[in-house]
Amino acid sequence: MLNFAINAAYVILGIALVLTFVRLMRGPSLPDRVIALELVALLTVGVIAVYTVATGVPAFLDVAIVLALTSFLAAIGFARYIEKGGPRDE
Repeated sequence: MLNFAINAAYVILGIALVLTFVRLMRGPSLPDRVIALELVALLTVGVIAVYTVATGVPAFLDVAIVLALTSFLAAIGFARYIEKGGPRDE
């Protein structure tokens, strides 16, 4: 049963990644693309978490935590950039 759940999670995360990449390529404005990039990072954290459950190696969670923190800092940096008058629409 756990293997089925892990495989289902991989499929769902894979579909979400594909749809997010489509949004990243087509995004009409810069904020849309940045949000899509943040979602890619979040989905990657999810894939790493599922892989950690599948393998039982907890060291991969450190990678997921670092990726999540880096993504959060990038979001803060982009928000500051928009706040300072960066381009809002293309």
